[in-house]
Amino acid sequence: MRFVWQLVAVAAVAFVGGQGITAAEGRPWLQLLVGVPTAVLAVFVYRWVVGRTERRPVTELALEEAPAALGRGTLIGGALFSAVMVNLFTSGYYEVDGIDSRSGAMGLLGFMAAAAVTEELMFRGVLFRIAEERVGTWIALVLTGTLFGLSHLLNPNATLWGAAAIAVEAGGMLTAAYVATRSLWLPIGLHFGWNFAASGVFSTEVSGNDTPPGLLDSSMSGPSLLTGGDFGPEGSVYSVLFCVLATIAFLWLAHRRGRVLPRRGRAERAGATATLPR
Repeated sequence: MRFVWQLVAVAAVAFVGGQGITAAEGRPWLQLLVGVPTAVLAVFVYRWVVGRTERRPVTELALEEAPAALGRGTLIGGALFSAVMVNLFTSGYYEVDGIDSRSGAMGLLGFMAAAAVTEELMFRGVLFRIAEERVGTWIALVLTGTLFGLSHLLNPNATLWGAAAIAVEAGGMLTAAYVATRSLWLPIGLHFGWNFAASGVFSTEVSGNDTPPGLLDSSMSGPSLLTGGDFGPEGSVYSVLFCVLATIAFLWLAHRRGRVLPRRGRAERAGATATLPR
């Protein structure tokens, strides 16, 4: 039952913060002022509820590791999405006409910070981590990655292909980043860097969410297999390719560090989290 309390606690923060961000629509600075505190509050709620329900140090969210890991993750996530857009730009499918909305980019910063933190805490911090204790890394990765992709079918312009792409890209890459580091800070940074680059910088759709424009005044057209269509570039084969390569790199690193867990018996599972190498 511990995972239920953990999931409910983080989901409650995500819901209240999401309502606040929605209510602040059209007022970017207010969205920033709601989104960033939502992200911070979610971290402290997770640390508190996990510490209380599992009676252990919450090493996956060690505060001293946050600045460096978040910075690395943000840079990697932004670079990966930029690589997708460079391919679309050089292929003639993405055009930039100038600067659109600096204030809009600020609002998206708050929105994407809240989304990245709460989604990572729920999917990697609670669901994957606890599933991994029971069924091992590989099965837990497939199950929670699939669930993460399916959750995006609720978005306005969702497609089955888009959800499948998210399951592979985010469900695979972000989980692999957690397994390689046994810290949630790197996948949080990756998630934020990817999403903010997509929305706040390149002004593209994020997971079919009718995302408002960010920094660049841009347009995109071309085959949906390459551009992602109404779902956005996350539905592009370029995104799938780059994220699969990143997933392989993280899983190789996790295997090298001895952090991939096999399926375990009941007695072995009791100390699985406590004995993982960091």
